[in-house]
Amino acid sequence: MVETQSNSAYKSAFALLTLLFFMWGFITVMNDVLINTFKEIFELTAFKASLVQFAFFGAFFVISLIYFLISGASGDPINKIGYKNGMIIGLAGCGLGCALFYPAALMHSYWYFLGALFVLAAGVTILQIAANPYAAILGSSETASSRLNLAQGLNSLGTTVGPLVGVLLIFKVFSAGQQTPESVGKTYLLYAAIFILCAILVGFSKLPPFKNDDFIERGLGALKFRHLALGIIAIFMYVGAEVSIGSFLVTLLGDENVAGMARVDANKYLAYYWGGLMIGRLLGAVSLGEMKDGLKKYLLMSAISLGTFLFIWVITSVKDDQGKFFLEFLSFSQVSLFLGMLSINYLGFFIGKNNPARALSIFALVIIVLLLVASLGAGNLAFWAAIGIGLFNSIMWSNIFTLAIKDLGKYTSQGSSLLVMAIFGGAVIPPIQGLVADSEGIQLSYLVPVACYLYLAWYGWKGFQVIQGGLLKDPFQK
Repeated sequence: MVETQSNSAYKSAFALLTLLFFMWGFITVMNDVLINTFKEIFELTAFKASLVQFAFFGAFFVISLIYFLISGASGDPINKIGYKNGMIIGLAGCGLGCALFYPAALMHSYWYFLGALFVLAAGVTILQIAANPYAAILGSSETASSRLNLAQGLNSLGTTVGPLVGVLLIFKVFSAGQQTPESVGKTYLLYAAIFILCAILVGFSKLPPFKNDDFIERGLGALKFRHLALGIIAIFMYVGAEVSIGSFLVTLLGDENVAGMARVDANKYLAYYWGGLMIGRLLGAVSLGEMKDGLKKYLLMSAISLGTFLFIWVITSVKDDQGKFFLEFLSFSQVSLFLGMLSINYLGFFIGKNNPARALSIFALVIIVLLLVASLGAGNLAFWAAIGIGLFNSIMWSNIFTLAIKDLGKYTSQGSSLLVMAIFGGAVIPPIQGLVADSEGIQLSYLVPVACYLYLAWYGWKGFQVIQGGLLKDPFQK
């Protein structure tokens, strides 16, 4: 049973929650910068560089498995300590992991860096186990996808600015124009301080306490829900594909058949990929929210789409010439294909008709087409097809998550831990794509995620349906 709180308490709590979503998006996307940085510093193959993602997302599996086993043996830990304490522990773990980057840098050891990443990811895992269901229950279940999309929109703001800030700190602020282990260590020491400050802020804040008065059964009861079990696979597939696509994007943009772009310049285009997620998630927050269909709603969605694009266009236009900053904008012809995909993204929400499952299937099918173009095409078309995937990845996490935990009741936190465990897909799919990239080339390696999105298209069509009384029921049918 959930304690009732005022709407103002919900809104202030949700505002603080979006800060946490921003921070773990910011620190997670830094892996894309680390992969390319470590690849040059330690002279790594694509497969060995992808171990950055294996160490990071492997922690999600290990920590979530431990959480799940504890939940099965003695009851749900989050239900005992509360969501607030869970978030504080997660933030403190993130701070510790970031701090460990500095001694790893002093030892000039790639393997110690991977160990620090594991600790950092352990903190992010606990943070996600607590924060995702907390965002979902801060209001009605009908608008849970809308709230998660809005929170994920702020998460994507973190993933959009993360590469830009990371490259600036590693290449400029803490080095003399060349990345070194020490510049990486100092950058993450700064991040450690920010995470500790966030933990203190949450500690002193007043968050609505949600309590479940039902008896929490021991055992693996959450797995009896078919839509959750299939949702776990869906999260595995989605995160694995999303992380894999982002991990090798800079390498793809540097391929002569695509753009032949220098690594420093290609890093900036990560902002378009991750910024696409931000655009889609903000649109999802409106599309799946309480606002009624009508001209006002669709005008608002258009304004969000174009306004966020302009934000990305401006921040990626900042140039630095020996400490002198100026703006150098991409021309309309250079971004016209991305603007076209913005229109397709908008149309996808219109066809989705406020239905999370339908939107999931539609977006998965669009991504399959974009992956085929990126893998088999060339030049500007392949370039923007790969970057545009972010627009359609946008709503997948929040839609899968809310579809999977629907009607779990007392098993909600246990189900959440299983879904977070499935983030392990981010540790599995990138090394597979890395092996294909080493043997067949970076472009053909982008065929690997296609299988993931085929499953996601099916989950949004049939797999999400809840079985009640032996019958299939659409939990979002009105």
